[in-house]
Amino acid sequence: MSLALIIPDRKLDDLQQRLALALADTRIEIWPDIRKPEEVEFAVVWKQPHGSLAALPNLKAIQCFGAGVDAILADPTLPALPIARIVDPGLTQTMVRYLDGVLSYYRLRLDLFSASQQQALWQPKGPRRIAHICVLGLGELGAAAAAHFAALGYSVSGWARTAKVLPHIRCYSGTEELGSAVAGADIVICLLPLTAATENMLAEDFFNRLTPGAIFINVARGAIVDDDALLAALDSGQVQAACLDVFRQEPLPAEHPFWQHPAILITPHVSAVTNVATVVEQIADNYRRSQGGEPLCNPVDMGRGY
Repeated sequence: MSLALIIPDRKLDDLQQRLALALADTRIEIWPDIRKPEEVEFAVVWKQPHGSLAALPNLKAIQCFGAGVDAILADPTLPALPIARIVDPGLTQTMVRYLDGVLSYYRLRLDLFSASQQQALWQPKGPRRIAHICVLGLGELGAAAAAHFAALGYSVSGWARTAKVLPHIRCYSGTEELGSAVAGADIVICLLPLTAATENMLAEDFFNRLTPGAIFINVARGAIVDDDALLAALDSGQVQAACLDVFRQEPLPAEHPFWQHPAILITPHVSAVTNVATVVEQIADNYRRSQGGEPLCNPVDMGRGY
């Protein structure tokens, strides 16, 4: 029997070695160099090529190498098998720290001072007034971010598809309450999962609901946002600035207008990076569970898409 790592364009030696130590009796192979596809019973994947999982006839379960599983579910040849995702407290902490840094960047007007520096302009200004933060998506990452900002004294609202109850957070749910959730928000943070229901969800109508001059941050998935609608909102001033860590196509193509827009801060999908050392135990545990016929930890709800 063997375990396959199907994670293209990434150096996997460290992950392979750590898993080999944790699962001493299991062969750990790296796609596409899989010697005997019929012996692979467990696959660890991230943005796997479509058809690569269907080519493993005796596969029993699939482990995502991160928290988001939209790339797995987009495969039209995906086998009907149990899927688990990574739940890593370290990843959550990394996300919260990233968002805290971005908020400080805008609060201190570093975006404006950076632009002034390019023009050799001396224009002192006090900090931006940021009082209300809205978090879209109240799963593990969204709830942690909302709780963090509430603890710092910000007024925090949150929105999710289904009703949530979180301490110190004004929670909204359902399409009809989205406008109420973002009303008056100085900063709107997207941490929604990418599903059929959320693809292109943040479009012209959404941006028109925001308080004029709001700042938008997307650390979820690029396809949730209508790129043209965001650009139009930035050009009109409806949205004052945007920090984007995720994109429809990654790496972001050099010709994409996001690169050159003066109101956009781009980071290369680094808001929450999976740490190999902290996830090996989860992967090994789910592998053993799969071999023993037990339910996987942190399973994906196929009905919800996350």
